[in-house]
Amino acid sequence: MRLDLRVRHVRIGVTYVKERNIVATSAGPISWYRKRLTSETFAGSVLVLGAIIALAWANSPWRESYAALSNTVVGPHSLHLDLTLNHWAADGLLAIFFFVVGLELKAEFVTGSLRDIKQALVPILAAVLGMVGPVLIYSLVQVATGKMIFQGWAIPVATDIAFALAVLGLFGKGLPTAARTFLLTLAVVDDLLGIIIIAIFFSDGISFLWLGIALLTCAVFGFFAQKRIIHWWLLWPLAIFAWYAMHTSGVHATIAGVVLGMTVPAIAQGSEKEPQTSQLGHRFEFYSAGIVLPVFAFFAAGVNVMDSGGIGTLLADPVAIAIYLALPFGKCLGIWGGSVLMTKLLRLKLGKGLHLADIFAVSFVAGVGFTVSLLIASLSFPADDPHSAHARVAVILGSLLAMVLGAIALRVRARRRLVEAASQPHEDWGTGDATDDDIRLDGIPNIDLPDERPRDFANYPTPEEHDPNNEFNPDTHP
Repeated sequence: MRLDLRVRHVRIGVTYVKERNIVATSAGPISWYRKRLTSETFAGSVLVLGAIIALAWANSPWRESYAALSNTVVGPHSLHLDLTLNHWAADGLLAIFFFVVGLELKAEFVTGSLRDIKQALVPILAAVLGMVGPVLIYSLVQVATGKMIFQGWAIPVATDIAFALAVLGLFGKGLPTAARTFLLTLAVVDDLLGIIIIAIFFSDGISFLWLGIALLTCAVFGFFAQKRIIHWWLLWPLAIFAWYAMHTSGVHATIAGVVLGMTVPAIAQGSEKEPQTSQLGHRFEFYSAGIVLPVFAFFAAGVNVMDSGGIGTLLADPVAIAIYLALPFGKCLGIWGGSVLMTKLLRLKLGKGLHLADIFAVSFVAGVGFTVSLLIASLSFPADDPHSAHARVAVILGSLLAMVLGAIALRVRARRRLVEAASQPHEDWGTGDATDDDIRLDGIPNIDLPDERPRDFANYPTPEEHDPNNEFNPDTHP
């Protein structure tokens, strides 16, 4: 293993700092895996792999062993924590993912894309309408089939930001930076709305005493975080107790993760090189994207289709039909249709160089639900209800359909933009590239363009200008 001392220019909110890191250039599998997870495409592929393995195992001749593993009970009965591994993945491990989501939301509200509501108004409203569209499609399918099974109305409302960015990164070449910014802001608001839906509609028999204890514990956690007291032996017990109190209160336990993340300060102080939200985000991102989400996908997607009537029965189930149609087409209806109304009737402005035809392509990408949709599907129906299994498979099918349609729409639109730009040279076609990962630093979206540096840094060299080979030299690095 070789150690390199590297200097990079880090963007934190709207601030640029010079950070000096000692980087281990180990070729070990964990280091390789950690590095690869910084790619949205790779992170999304890991999730898909976990889901495929589970789906294949659950429908193989050895499916009983998968069911036995999923239903293995672990935890003390006296604390009401005797949960199956399936429940531990959804209620326990997933709290870490939601903690990272809470950190991102806090950063967005303070220094990111949501700090200027006027600038982000169109994607914010598009996110709201992007949830209305799938609910409308789901409801219309239930009415049309006469089944009236409305318990699954919330399943197709979510957007999985990792998958959506992966599709845009692969097929969005030719679209402007504003398209990626639009999708990022929309997905952040979508996460927030999804959390609110889980907290309100999927809480059972709320104990306000335990809920109060959970919120008080979160406040104590936030107090220490604000004071920059972030010793693991202090914050970990508080976080675990907050999760337990939230679980006992009847509110879905993952909400504790969001609340804890939202209490962390998002502005650097004193000698801090980056805010606490970024520091903790860096520490937990690997575990969230590399371990928690694949494990959750493994347990959530392991649906026994063979013993649930087969693939034909699944595809014909009105609940499944409503979900795999609502994810791509409902999102498109809500996001693109809402954007048309906002720009034509309310005279709101899209991002620089962004056109309604671009929004149409991006709206299909937003139909990739997966993580949160799988969670809501597991909460919407009892585990022994056939609709539960069908709903979870429908989430995978709908997300795959959204990926395919989104990829096609993005490539068609990119080619069309070239033709339109040539024939309409005076039109604003925007700048940058929607596939540029620099718009997203360490998993935290930011609505500002990456070249918008503060005036004080106008003459400050970029990492490439400062050290083209990214090698430390004491004569050039003061």
